[in-house]
Amino acid sequence: MKSSKSSVRIWRITGISSIVATIVLIGGFIYAISDVLHPVGSTYTGTASIDPATSETATSTANADGSFRVTVLGDSLAKGTGDDDGSGFARRTVDLLQKDGKDAKLIANLGINGQKTAAVLSSLEQPGVQHVLQQSNMIFVSIGANDLFNAGEALGNNQQQAPTEQQLLVNLPKASKTLQQILERIAKINPDAHILYLGLYNPFSDLPELRVPGNEAVTTWNTTAMNIINSQSNMSLIPTFDLFQQNINKYLSSDHFHPNGTGYEQIAERVVQSIE
Repeated sequence: MKSSKSSVRIWRITGISSIVATIVLIGGFIYAISDVLHPVGSTYTGTASIDPATSETATSTANADGSFRVTVLGDSLAKGTGDDDGSGFARRTVDLLQKDGKDAKLIANLGINGQKTAAVLSSLEQPGVQHVLQQSNMIFVSIGANDLFNAGEALGNNQQQAPTEQQLLVNLPKASKTLQQILERIAKINPDAHILYLGLYNPFSDLPELRVPGNEAVTTWNTTAMNIINSQSNMSLIPTFDLFQQNINKYLSSDHFHPNGTGYEQIAERVVQSIE
């Protein structure tokens, strides 16, 4: 009797645990979609994380002396959403460079949750943004995920079937053109800066119905971005797809969309490897 009751108890606990895990996953999924469909903020107001101690002229930030003056702009990944301590990959990159004895400072973090390519392009005409970019010799850009995964509210609607690659890529032609305009505009604002674009990963690769279409869509986007970047000598693409593909549960935060602290640290380590 005791053995029977014990077995029932074990199965009951297992069942409850599975239900809780499913609810958490769905909750994170809904949060991620909400962040895409209903972004918080749309323009840079001049109050982003700017370090006044690093306010220098554009000429003094050239890295001929081995120094790094970093600015990041774009979406929630640029901002560092999901990070345990709020550092994000930009701050973590600066910290790693400092630990390696480099003269590195984060000039500003201009990341905004839910931001898309059109909003970033528009922000580049703001004097405050241009001023910050002109003081930087390393500019990180993280943008495109909201354009891509907003396609059909594909992920937010209660559909009978998972979205196809074609549905996910419906925004790619326009968004990729805007991405090219963003990168070229930044290069014009500061011709001496090294621009690093953060490639996309598929945060839903552990969901059977989204693994294949998501992987194909992200790969197509990253290839398009690489073709744009290859035409410019002062630009690089930092790949993240492989980092997360087999480590979704390990590197994503509870919202199942943004990296956690460990995930951002992995990105930062890859950035440092690419610039050393």
